[in-house]
Amino acid sequence: MANWAEQLQRELAGRGLAVASIPGKGRGLVASRTLFPGEVIISQEPYASTPNKILVGSSCDNCFASSNLRKCSKIEWKLHQLECRAMAALTEDRKKMLTPTIRLMVRLVLKRKLQNEKVIPSSCIDNYYLVDALESHISEVDENQLVLYAQMANLVDLILPSLELDLKEIAHTFSKFACNAHTICDPELRPLGTGLYPVISIINHSCVPNAVLTFDGRTAYVRALQPIGKDEEVSISYIETAAVTKKRQNDLKQYFFTCTCPRCVKGSEDDALFESYRCKDQACDGFLLPESGEKAYTCQKCSISRDEEEVKKMTREIVLLSDKASSLLLSGRKIDTTEAGSIYKTIEQLEQKLYHAFSITLLHTRETLLKIYMELQDWQTALTYCRSTIPVYERVYPPFHPMIGLQFYTCGKLEWLLECTEDALKSLTRAADILRITHGTKSQFMKELFGKVEEARAEVSFRLSSVSGHDEQFSRGTAGQL
Repeated sequence: MANWAEQLQRELAGRGLAVASIPGKGRGLVASRTLFPGEVIISQEPYASTPNKILVGSSCDNCFASSNLRKCSKIEWKLHQLECRAMAALTEDRKKMLTPTIRLMVRLVLKRKLQNEKVIPSSCIDNYYLVDALESHISEVDENQLVLYAQMANLVDLILPSLELDLKEIAHTFSKFACNAHTICDPELRPLGTGLYPVISIINHSCVPNAVLTFDGRTAYVRALQPIGKDEEVSISYIETAAVTKKRQNDLKQYFFTCTCPRCVKGSEDDALFESYRCKDQACDGFLLPESGEKAYTCQKCSISRDEEEVKKMTREIVLLSDKASSLLLSGRKIDTTEAGSIYKTIEQLEQKLYHAFSITLLHTRETLLKIYMELQDWQTALTYCRSTIPVYERVYPPFHPMIGLQFYTCGKLEWLLECTEDALKSLTRAADILRITHGTKSQFMKELFGKVEEARAEVSFRLSSVSGHDEQFSRGTAGQL
């Protein structure tokens, strides 16, 4: 398939896309027509994938589903047959070394072999040439990482002794995984596995992306979050964007580039809000800036100062409490989880005095409290913390972002459990309005969400009609007495 690049361009052209050279970024995907919010820009099955947990027989390695295993396992039976034969021949010690990354490579090698031998089909968006064209960055990794890649390549060679493998090429491909493999998540963004999607890997990163990557099973979907004009580059985010610029840039180091998106280049007042201390005056919503040459922080809004030693003392106290609470959570015991919840409540109270209301640190503490009280099935307390995160989510994420939608979804489920039906309807409706853009409308997850919305709407209508009927009866009874 010497002309695979031309075939790929023709395939993408039919979808309103093109591969283009982007100044300072290398390859990228651009729109060749206007793309609209919620529109599927591109979808792709992985060239190779593997679940995070390798538990034989408990779930399908092909689609990660825990039902319909017999049907699913036939989809890639020819590949599974070779893989299972290779795994069965391993010693117990070598089976313990079989990490998801190693298994992903074994599957990639076997799929390449079967496609080369025409045993399974290939296409312009499903072939090894696309994997070969991915950036490896192997020249930029340190000596220890190079040694690790070589050891991993040797292990793959031991697993597949009947194949003549180019170990240098295998090591290079491992380096491509680091920058190009995607974490496959369920609809609520919980990690399920890892997949290599060579066409989607062409899409570049932005901290203010105009598209989002989600999954249905192991099928990847890139959908537009906003209108994308003709010749405009399509971008997704490789990292968690609810962070200050310094943190985002640090997280992107593993991809060997420096982000030059508008948010990173100009910096913003948001950075100051997200990491800053709050004004000493609780009625003021300003944030503190360090005073040059002075051991004090000054509010940029009202100019009231806060002593640096006071700030350091509170910070130390929070760190000590956080360490204790984290240790308790590791035990997994309910009594320790309850105690950890109490400590995190104290931490939240301290952070409310120390940090600005939009602080990422305060947000993470509330997210932890939400998880703790969900686990303890204390739905009312969980709802309180879920509601407290939403204003910050709406500040740190763009309007149509799956994290906002999923937080409204959690809020709605909790409100439904607590019989706050009207609130549940509002939250679930907001969730559906956002997630229909990021997740589409056809997945089982979305069908269930739409079903919850309709159920809540029917319940609210029934209650309103019951109240209305009761009021009418009361009116008639009063009129009769008069």
